[in-house]
Amino acid sequence: MNRTVGIIGTGWVGTSVAISTLHSGAADELWLYDLNGAVAEGEAMDLTHGAAFYPDCQVRTAPIDEMRRAHVVVVAAGRGGRPDETRLDLLRDNARIVGAIGRQLAGFGGTIVMVTNPVDVLTGVMQQASGLPPERVLGTGTMLDTARLRQVLGRELGVAPQSIHAQVVGEHGDSEVVLWSGAQVGGVPVRQWPGWSADIETRLATEVRHAAYEVIQRKGATNHAIGLVTAALLRSMLRGERRVLTVSRVQQGACGLDGVALSLPTIVGDGGGTHVLAPHMDEAESAALASSAQVLKNAAASLAT
Repeated sequence: MNRTVGIIGTGWVGTSVAISTLHSGAADELWLYDLNGAVAEGEAMDLTHGAAFYPDCQVRTAPIDEMRRAHVVVVAAGRGGRPDETRLDLLRDNARIVGAIGRQLAGFGGTIVMVTNPVDVLTGVMQQASGLPPERVLGTGTMLDTARLRQVLGRELGVAPQSIHAQVVGEHGDSEVVLWSGAQVGGVPVRQWPGWSADIETRLATEVRHAAYEVIQRKGATNHAIGLVTAALLRSMLRGERRVLTVSRVQQGACGLDGVALSLPTIVGDGGGTHVLAPHMDEAESAALASSAQVLKNAAASLAT
């Protein structure tokens, strides 16, 4: 059976997701939709013209109703963040858009991947609007923050990011939590690394937390890294790889959290994000995660006012 991915929203982020997905070879068919139909058609044509340079995949436009037949639908619709604006400032505008899409996807038989920010609250909005079970509505969550953490740690320690095992959990945003207590390089805790200090942790965590703002101030959007992140998530689902990824989903008891969408290490395969893991956390990290959850609960509650 063909592995089909639908992408709703072909702006900066949606098109980066598309090209990264094509290069990954994870999909057999890629369907694009945008409220501006001409833009979606143009992107599909442009991507098709490069077919000689990526694994075989048929690219075309498709309405949202047809995307109900896809295996995975990626939602990248909505407006992007502005300089000096937090992700939560985006909430009201994008919640309205995502809710409408979710209602169109009610009863969808595949998995929905939320990319639109603020991704955690919107993952909850999508899950409620679509009526799908929590394991089949995933947000990219802190996958990107985790990738940024591994990159800056690799730079700091002189080690390839692929050899670093470290995670960011909680909100994809200002209240995110770096799990320093479990961070390792080749089995060696980073806190045992020669010259390591609490000051380094503070500096690197701040760099990771502010990374998106720095990019947006310079080019107006973040798109390439989240495209790569989303393609990796799609590959894990479409190939049933069961990788452990820090995706966002509505939690159902993990780490004492319930009814709030945020990121925790989760086993991701063809059934979505089926098993949430409770990572080792020290006392400060556990408290920070609880605070992050409260930030997100308050943001979600603000939609009702």
